[in-house]
Amino acid sequence: MKNKKKIAVWLTLTLLLLVTIGFVTLKNLTYQPSSLALEAATNTSSYTVETTNNVVYFKPTKKPLNSSLIFYQGALVNQKSYSIWASKLASEGYPVYLVHHPFNLAITNKNKAKDIVEEYAIKDYIIGGHSLGGVMASRYAHDKQKDPTIDKGSLKGIFFLASYPDSNGSLKNTDLSVLSVTGSNDGVLNQESYLESKKFLPDDTLYSSIEGGNHAGFGSYGPQKGDSSATITNKEQQRILYSTLFSWLKTFGN
Repeated sequence: MKNKKKIAVWLTLTLLLLVTIGFVTLKNLTYQPSSLALEAATNTSSYTVETTNNVVYFKPTKKPLNSSLIFYQGALVNQKSYSIWASKLASEGYPVYLVHHPFNLAITNKNKAKDIVEEYAIKDYIIGGHSLGGVMASRYAHDKQKDPTIDKGSLKGIFFLASYPDSNGSLKNTDLSVLSVTGSNDGVLNQESYLESKKFLPDDTLYSSIEGGNHAGFGSYGPQKGDSSATITNKEQQRILYSTLFSWLKTFGN
């Protein structure tokens, strides 16, 4: 009996050790926001920033526009890495919610948007995501189209940053407005899968490519493993991305 207890204790300790090692490893692998991104995630005269365990919320100081943006991070990317373009949109009046997922992996909970919609009583919203985050955002949008009651808000559109939907997030027959933005120097995005995924998008999807932009440039967190070098600065890619998103958002009539 004593031996069984000892074995149980050792197994428990071993499991805890493995979990701790895994957690520390994931944390060390996570891409952290640049100093400029962190600076953008601070209060200004144009917006305030609320940070919780679930979200980084950019709240416009002027009367907010009708549509809020809910954004899913790329795999192992701290959500504050997207603060530069998010803050610029907030300055224009758009409430922006940069969602935090467990372990910085959107695949852990594709339904986080529901929590944000309910917590902040959001009415009209647009969902988007970078890389893996875009895949999970499309799955949520797909489910929302099938069952509009999964949250109390009204989904108006979806945008993909270096991302695409899979079969579980097919939006082929959607009436949502869809934007897909890529970078010409993206070394991470699987181009074959990206092209194949177009069959899951509506025919009127708006496609835009940032010349010289790469995968990591959709956020601001430094170089990413497997990515190609950008031929434009991160500042320039952020500027173009913001401009592209802002132009598209204006079509919603806010």
